[in-house]
Amino acid sequence: MSKSFSRRRFLHTALAASVVPNLPDAARGAAPAPKRLVAGTRVLEVNGRPAKVFGLTGPDGRPGIRLAAGERFRVDLANESGARTLVHWHGQLPPWTQDGFPWPQTPPIANGAVQAYDYAPIPGTYWMHSHHDMQEQSLMTAPLVVRSAAELHEDRQEVVLMLHDFTFRTPEEVLAGLTGTSVAAAQAMAQKTEAPANKDDAGIPRPPNVGMAAHLPGTAMPGMTMSGPGGMHMDLNDVHYDAFLANDRTLADPQIVRVERGGHIRLRVINGASSSQFWIDLGELVGRVVATDGHLVHPVAGNRFPLAMAQRLDIQIDLPGAGAFPILARLEGGSRQTGIVLATADAPVSRIAKSAEAAPPVDLSLEARLMAVEPLPPRSADTVQTIVLGGGMKPYAWSMNGEYWPQVSPLMLTKGQRVEIDLLNRTMMAHPIHLHGHVFQVIAIDGRPIQGAVRDTVLVMPMGRVRLAFDADNRGRWALHCHNLYHMVTGMMTEFRYQGIVF
Repeated sequence: MSKSFSRRRFLHTALAASVVPNLPDAARGAAPAPKRLVAGTRVLEVNGRPAKVFGLTGPDGRPGIRLAAGERFRVDLANESGARTLVHWHGQLPPWTQDGFPWPQTPPIANGAVQAYDYAPIPGTYWMHSHHDMQEQSLMTAPLVVRSAAELHEDRQEVVLMLHDFTFRTPEEVLAGLTGTSVAAAQAMAQKTEAPANKDDAGIPRPPNVGMAAHLPGTAMPGMTMSGPGGMHMDLNDVHYDAFLANDRTLADPQIVRVERGGHIRLRVINGASSSQFWIDLGELVGRVVATDGHLVHPVAGNRFPLAMAQRLDIQIDLPGAGAFPILARLEGGSRQTGIVLATADAPVSRIAKSAEAAPPVDLSLEARLMAVEPLPPRSADTVQTIVLGGGMKPYAWSMNGEYWPQVSPLMLTKGQRVEIDLLNRTMMAHPIHLHGHVFQVIAIDGRPIQGAVRDTVLVMPMGRVRLAFDADNRGRWALHCHNLYHMVTGMMTEFRYQGIVF
């Protein structure tokens, strides 16, 4: 165990959470040994150059963890990264002390230490990533797949496609460029994401000259501006990346996934990018979206689907026969793309260009069509809160309700409440908003009621509004933040805290 998380404290937490502590096999009825997950480093070749990045490697030598239907999440996380780390199980619903967020009660894991986790996972396509410093931007990420009993009867080949944006610059250099500060100042700014929520903490540096101002027309942008729906101007792609990766590879040398002639595929797509959104383009294939963020939806057919940062799609594909079938991720507002190739035996695979016709901004066209298979039970809201997304590109700082993490006022919940949240975007950028420890249903887009998908991350369009609903059924402290990581690190994060939580 890490020195910062004693065995006594772990046993207390385990008992409180009704989980089984890591005792000898004889004492716990010969339960299966925990899976070992290693947080470490690795070297990728990108554009012909070596790049040292982080990684999360499972017991089978592949990135991440895959669990069978009904299997508990019993994992020993061994930190061999050379630095402190903390891993968040994105979209899962563990007790809050196992969520992997750097609250004072759950500090980062020291290098060389091992942290045990044990909880009942929910099935679907999820992922894991560091919530310490800016390690996620340096690819401390991996898939987390929990198979369901129903999938065992589908007889489909599973293909995981994980997307990343990549730059040879350090995250601190990127942040310094966005904010117009030094690398040292950017490092200090990143460290504040691990400070506890405290609106009166005058010791935490504030972003310079920030307020509720939205984007000022005519100011210089580190990214680009593009017309969106209705001719509205949108700011896109804050960061210029050196490459976009699909399962750690570019289109110069894409992964070739061998499939059967006329095979049946379940494609699990995970957008693990730090600051980029994509259109998933199936080309000549037709797919059916059957799950979003791990939760079942009524099938929606198509060959091109939008995917915001941190979101996931499960797409069923029935191949028409033999051949090679590119599955591409096209950057919104640009011509660059990445992807993999599904190919039957001996099928020739042609080289795929890294650029194509420019893709439009990612939108809510799919979101508006989605319907949850298991929606929230009908019930009136006990509390309705509005969260205003604010900030702008110059100065580069982003807020929730005019507050910048960690100087925020926690939003208080009472266990058992039905909570509705209006996310109101007053900026010219889209924001993918992620809630820890809960799943929510999208119930309205721009004031139009829908019976939408169950999710953990929703995109709010520029000057748009999305309403979501969830049940307050997981006591603890929980983060709500933008999953554009440079928006989060410059302030766009707040806290939901349950009444009675002592800290």
